[in-house]
Amino acid sequence: MSEARRNSRRLVSSMKRRALIPVAVAATMGPLSPAWAQEETAPSVTDQGAAPSAQETDQGAAPPAKEGDNAAAPPAKATEKVAAPSAKEKEARHESARHEEKPKRFDWSFAGAFGRYDKAQLRRGFKVYKEVCSSCHSIKMLAFRNLSQPGGPEFSEKEVEALAASYKVKDGPNQAGEYFDRPARPSDRFPPPFANEQAARAALAGNYPPDMSVLAKARGYSRGFPLFLFDALPGFSYQEHGVDYIVSLMEGYEDTPPDVNLPDGQFYDPYMPGRRIGMPPPLSDSVVTYDDGAPQTIDQYAKDVAAFMMWVAEPHLESRKRVGLGVVAFLLVFVGLLYYIKRKIWSDVPH
Repeated sequence: MSEARRNSRRLVSSMKRRALIPVAVAATMGPLSPAWAQEETAPSVTDQGAAPSAQETDQGAAPPAKEGDNAAAPPAKATEKVAAPSAKEKEARHESARHEEKPKRFDWSFAGAFGRYDKAQLRRGFKVYKEVCSSCHSIKMLAFRNLSQPGGPEFSEKEVEALAASYKVKDGPNQAGEYFDRPARPSDRFPPPFANEQAARAALAGNYPPDMSVLAKARGYSRGFPLFLFDALPGFSYQEHGVDYIVSLMEGYEDTPPDVNLPDGQFYDPYMPGRRIGMPPPLSDSVVTYDDGAPQTIDQYAKDVAAFMMWVAEPHLESRKRVGLGVVAFLLVFVGLLYYIKRKIWSDVPH
């Protein structure tokens, strides 16, 4: 009899434990369930007793709303009637956030494996830089004597000496421990137009013009599919991204659209990131006089100074291409000799 009682007690305790499992799961998952699931859950007996019925609420169990409360809480319909921005307003709002346009592609004499600099174009480009760009942009990595080296503008030594003497550079200290100004020598580099960045920003309304020494190689853009695949291959990549960008930027100034607000001192240029630039349009027709009869137009000025900047960034381009072509020719001859020797050695061996 006692054994039967023990079995019945075990069965009852087991059933109680099984009955408590769903309760524990519900208590655990209740706070984690989404709001819509909790709202749809039927109220418990306690909640039904505590919450007033819909009839009691309609009969005035809840206190009436005051006039001040009605004024403070706007109706839902008024909130829903907020006018959505029109398409024109959206375009105006995001105009400054649009991506810049891709630069145009130009033909350059130094492009390709057999490209060479046009010396007359480099001379014209240096003149544009000296008379227009040098008032703001430095070119610190270029020495005066580089202008007479092969592969560049190839000025004569007397021209380089006269050009260097027209500049003043800081030197010293002397015996008194002071720095002094002296005429530049061909071995000196071009002095910057401003002593430091702070002086440049103070003179140019907060703008700091970049140095032009390697600007033509530093600037670039993606040409998109499938041309970017060729740019990833050595020997086939397009290396004139920077000069294309510079020419497009200098020619691309436009009137500010009526739905675009630019701060004072900013100009609209679709080729500049953000479509705004702090540099005023630097070029205009007939601003520089050419001695070789080349057109004195904005397009010609931009191409000439961009070519000069490319030479400044890569003055040994011609020698690099010459060496590269020689290496390729040697490898072709070497492969031909190896193939001939292989056929000669194994010609008498039966296969």
